[in-house]
Amino acid sequence: MRRRILKMMIASLVAMGVMFGVPMTIITWDWSSTSTHQDLAERLKRMSEHVLAEESAGRAVQPRDLDLDEFRLLVPPNGRLTLAYRIPDPDAPDGYRLGTRQIGLAFSGSAVSESVTIGPNADLTLAIPQEDVRPTQLLGVVTLLLAVVIAVLGGALVATLTARRLSEPLSDVARRAAAMARGDFSSDWPTYGIDELDRVSSALADANEEIALRLEREGEIIGDVSHQLRSRLTAIHLRLDELTLHDDPAVVSEAEAGMEQVQRLASELDEMIAASRADSKARVSVDIAAVVETLVGDFEPSFSAAGRSIRVELDEPGLNAYGRPGRLREALSVLVDNSLVHGGGECVIGVSALPAAEMIRIAVSDGGSGVPDDLAPDIFRRGVSGGGRSGYGLSLARALVEADGGRLALVSRRPAVFTVVTPMCTGAEPPEEPDSQVRRVRVPHR
Repeated sequence: MRRRILKMMIASLVAMGVMFGVPMTIITWDWSSTSTHQDLAERLKRMSEHVLAEESAGRAVQPRDLDLDEFRLLVPPNGRLTLAYRIPDPDAPDGYRLGTRQIGLAFSGSAVSESVTIGPNADLTLAIPQEDVRPTQLLGVVTLLLAVVIAVLGGALVATLTARRLSEPLSDVARRAAAMARGDFSSDWPTYGIDELDRVSSALADANEEIALRLEREGEIIGDVSHQLRSRLTAIHLRLDELTLHDDPAVVSEAEAGMEQVQRLASELDEMIAASRADSKARVSVDIAAVVETLVGDFEPSFSAAGRSIRVELDEPGLNAYGRPGRLREALSVLVDNSLVHGGGECVIGVSALPAAEMIRIAVSDGGSGVPDDLAPDIFRRGVSGGGRSGYGLSLARALVEADGGRLALVSRRPAVFTVVTPMCTGAEPPEEPDSQVRRVRVPHR
């Protein structure tokens, strides 16, 4: 920004220098020449006044007999005074013969001259060499250009100081805003003496305080919720543990299966809480094929029990997304579970790449009756369900996908086709090892 301000202000100064400097240079050049002409005209005027005074005193002489030495003091150094007169001559073509007399320096070349008539047939011409005028003109032009350059340099110095005074506070505000975006809410927000910038700083300080308070309250709520859920899961685990002592082997088998589900639900709860408290930018490369195949393995027994099948269509192997494995797995698990409960026919999980957008598309479809038209507009709203369940699954799935920079949408109502579009890992981000391996876990969502 500083460079932009400097360029703009210096360009304005140079433009003003050119706009005023060029005309002033021309005026200065012409002024030197005009001053020289005025000086010569003033000297000739004094000579003509002397001639008129002599005539008034009765001492008039013929112009050709005029004594030019009387005017020598009025002739400039290196100047030349020329008297041109006409003498009657019957042999001349026009009846007159031209005669001249001069005093001063005889020179050739271009000259600056002025003339005055002192009689019917006589003229006085006073001239100086053009070279005598050039130094004055050049001196005036150089002085003017020097003044313009000094003005531009002074303006550039003022522009530099002004740009620094504006850019440094803005850079400081940008650094503090970036720190706030990273989760650092401890920075103070000072004032800078610039009214507009101080208002921005004050607004960001208020936002900083409000965000810090909300995060603190959310942390407390998450802690309370996790504590309550863990307490209930522990109680369920203890009751199931007691059932493992039953004499009926079937009851023992179901109790052990229930205990396994409780343990997995507790692990998922720990992972989600850890993810909510972790750095939002700490994402990793996720193997889409591994996630989808694990998901199919988890749900395949349930689909077989319902007389249905589930399969994967992988257009391109080796596709990696950029996000958190737990979030993507949980979102896809919601879609597959919905297909199992509400759909029909074969469930297909299609994976394809969108190279132009650097995204990966994961479509979950089945051959069921689809989504009712009255339910489709609000299907992702929290609490909305078409089967009498809690209605939190799709809302949670969309939130998880969007948290990793993706998008979940219903692209077809009949048959129902849900599409997850998630960022592709292109290798631009530094590789990181995931904090947890992909596990074969299926958690009920409703």
